[in-house]
Amino acid sequence: MTTRDALKIWIVEALSALGPSTVPRIAQHIWENHEAELRQSGDLFYTWQYAMRWAGQILQNEGKLSKAGPGRTWMLI
Repeated sequence: MTTRDALKIWIVEALSALGPSTVPRIAQHIWENHEAELRQSGDLFYTWQYAMRWAGQILQNEGKLSKAGPGRTWMLI
């Protein structure tokens, strides 16, 4: 089952593939590449985009992500 920790990995994957990106573009990338896992994630399926934002905050707190780009663009550090 998909966990919130998987979202951190998927955010890093998305930013590695896309470069600096907005939250909607990151969510789109995650959906396009992990739809099946998300559909099987139980209650997380209904809150994954909210949880993705918290995962991004954790990555920022860990010094792995910056949200300081134009338009609050997320980027790997």
